[in-house]
Amino acid sequence: MNQCFGCSTCKSADKPLEGFIADLPMETSHHRVEGQSAKCGFGLQGVCCRLCSNGPCRITPKAPRGICGATADVIVTRNFLRAVASGSGCYIHIVENTALNVLKTAQAKGELKGLNALNYLADEMGIVCDDIYEKAEKVARKVLDDLYKPEYEKMELVEKLAYAPRFQRWKELGILPGGAKGEVFHGVVKCSTNLNSDPVDMLTDCLKLGISTGLYGLTLTNLLNDILLGEPEIRMAPVGLRVIDPEYINIMITGHQHTIFVDLQEKLKSPEAVAKAQAAGAKGFKLVGCTCVGQDLQLRGAHYTEVFEGHAGNNYTSEAVLATGGIDAVLSEFNCTLPGIEPICDELKIKQICLDDVAKKANAKMMPFDFDRREEQSMEIIDEIVEAYKARRGNVPMNLFPEHGNDDTLTGVSEVSLKKFLGDTWKPLIDLIVSGDIKGIAGVVGCSNLTAGGHDVLSVELTKELIAKDILVLTAGCSSGGLENCGLMEPSAAKLAGPKLRAVCEKLGIPPVLNFGPCLAIGRLEIVATELAKEIGVDLPQLPLVLSAAQWLEEQALADGCFGLALGLPLHLGLPPFVTGSKLVTKVLTEDMKQLTGGQVIINGDAKESADILEKIIMEKRAGLNI
Repeated sequence: MNQCFGCSTCKSADKPLEGFIADLPMETSHHRVEGQSAKCGFGLQGVCCRLCSNGPCRITPKAPRGICGATADVIVTRNFLRAVASGSGCYIHIVENTALNVLKTAQAKGELKGLNALNYLADEMGIVCDDIYEKAEKVARKVLDDLYKPEYEKMELVEKLAYAPRFQRWKELGILPGGAKGEVFHGVVKCSTNLNSDPVDMLTDCLKLGISTGLYGLTLTNLLNDILLGEPEIRMAPVGLRVIDPEYINIMITGHQHTIFVDLQEKLKSPEAVAKAQAAGAKGFKLVGCTCVGQDLQLRGAHYTEVFEGHAGNNYTSEAVLATGGIDAVLSEFNCTLPGIEPICDELKIKQICLDDVAKKANAKMMPFDFDRREEQSMEIIDEIVEAYKARRGNVPMNLFPEHGNDDTLTGVSEVSLKKFLGDTWKPLIDLIVSGDIKGIAGVVGCSNLTAGGHDVLSVELTKELIAKDILVLTAGCSSGGLENCGLMEPSAAKLAGPKLRAVCEKLGIPPVLNFGPCLAIGRLEIVATELAKEIGVDLPQLPLVLSAAQWLEEQALADGCFGLALGLPLHLGLPPFVTGSKLVTKVLTEDMKQLTGGQVIINGDAKESADILEKIIMEKRAGLNI
């Protein structure tokens, strides 16, 4: 480990957290940023190819082709398609497991907490039956049948789930996706050695992957989660490191697959489990939210008040959460589970348990989720964690930070709960947009990274600039964790908004930034946008709506971005994807896409300049609607 721990930590928008990390007697990702500050220029531009043993080939003005003859345009697009396919595959893995869990729960006649979501999906899919278990099984099978179709057979639910004008445009462009898993496979094959060398054709595949990612990996995962876990309800909740209560056995969860531990959630509050915790000297068990699955728990926190402590932070807060010493075990089931947590867990004797081998960590116990023995497995996990608690508590120093975060973050916002808050109609929001009290809507979504100004720096500063311009911000993803820990989701944050938005927020008692939860909830934002467009009678690109993945991080974010482009929305990125080495790809994404889908990519790392650009686009959209 680094022996000068506080000498070179990166900046954070969350200043208390920045100071806490700087003082830690152990290394985190925040300490390693400086050591990785020298970046490969070929990699940044996407012009490095290492697909065959002739390489790696690097494109320069003096060497404009690789040994095989591939140009910068080909190499960049292949790399981009490979990344989008990988990111899409991650989301399809999530929706597949979620649909399987809904299917198995229906067959076992288990608890279905979200009947409204079930009925909504059944209606959208044309499923008619009275028995809720039969209905849930049919919904799950519809999803799985589409996922398993071959790439050359179009998925049936796309037309049922997509906004009609968008579906028609996708059909005209020839980008309707085939089976989602087949599309991932096809994309990986297409960008392999000495196969496709048509950049435009490969970019077409990126849009197809974006659509299947968005409608299935995002939108459907949310709604299937609602069926099993309960629908979001608006409420106030605590966030930050303050949520860690040392009087309980604390379990930090990381990942995206909430339905994998639905049984465990219930078992943790059972008399049998609580008795085991009390016998070990604790009051009981608490789940500590971290990364996107923590955001999903927070979103549904109204259903889990007995066992859910609150959301502590995003991906790059996770090491600090563990460094408090108050966490006794980490359950991981998908990504955003940093390798950097491993040495901290080892040093602080924190039990690591993995529920899906795609998220297997070094020195962690592998306990793959088995639906058929879920109850027995839940108790086995509880026993493992109790033993870890007994072995470490009193032997490991505590470094708690109860002052961090706040107690009144607004959570539980979804397309359903927000509409209900507005009186079961979108008219109040539309009226506020038409009047100019809300100039437009910005979705600040996706990941957190440590390089776009530092931890959450660009996301937070951009959001402040946007709300100051009377632009309402909706968030989803790890970016939400930074925004909420910095207080932008407290009702008092209205004072940071422009005069018109501030008046709206103070009248309604809401913050100017509304948290829709995990990155998966980008699909919820799509539902909101679609319903607004349908109510107004326009296509999505005409709405005064912009997107920003200011601090995008992973390949999944690139798949998300392709969904946004397919929807026809302007997409701001604080850092360019690794495509700038190709003039063709850059031009297609930043210019030509506007004529194809209506979307465009905007690259700018300055918060004020980015906000000005996005405001200008919103004003142009308003002018187009004559408002």
